[in-house]
Amino acid sequence: MNDFGRPWRRVVVKLSGEALMGSGSHGLDVATVERIAADLAEAARRGVETAVVVGGGNFFRGIAGAEKGIERARADSIGMLATVMNGLAIEYAIEKQGRSARVLSAIAMPTICEPYSRQTALHHLGKGRVVVLAGGTGNPFFTTDTGAALRAAELSCDAILKATQVDGVYSADPKRDPNARRFETLTQDDAIMQNLAIMDTAAFALARENRIPIVVFSIKEKGAICAAIEGSGKATLVVP
Repeated sequence: MNDFGRPWRRVVVKLSGEALMGSGSHGLDVATVERIAADLAEAARRGVETAVVVGGGNFFRGIAGAEKGIERARADSIGMLATVMNGLAIEYAIEKQGRSARVLSAIAMPTICEPYSRQTALHHLGKGRVVVLAGGTGNPFFTTDTGAALRAAELSCDAILKATQVDGVYSADPKRDPNARRFETLTQDDAIMQNLAIMDTAAFALARENRIPIVVFSIKEKGAICAAIEGSGKATLVVP
């Protein structure tokens, strides 16, 4: 039982590509990837079925590509390929920790990873493997936040753990507004109405309809994912 008052046996961790950059401006920071992979591996060792949806913004963001003149659908496809690159890096880093992992891609590329299916993901989770979900939803115009909510619903997950660069949800950007108020808990409806930039509306709608809580926490410290699962770390719980 975690401090949120409920046992979580299966979770989806939403990890942005930018979280893998460390202090760099792009690409992968090996030490950061290894730290996050160790945390994911430890969560699985503790008996929590752990899936991770990874973004690709450290290599390419579809929206940014569209702003530079690339057709949006094509730009999003490039961004989805970037998530597979990150997924392969995380898979390797988890396996270096002595824990089995599998990348499942919504875009079929069977020479480098398995195609995503619900049955395959559940099989690997049941075997105690960390499942790295890449390729977004496999469709343009959907963010990886929406992909995380979709996979959490498909896989009957108990929670979505939204890893960010801040320790929860604030009323304003705490880096710009020293008076920004941090929320301990709030509802998904409140988050939408107050236009709090946590996840996009489609992701919130999926989580709300399927009664899946979202934990927003900082990924910057060692052990952050396990602390978020246990409810012992500093975070905001966003409830349906």
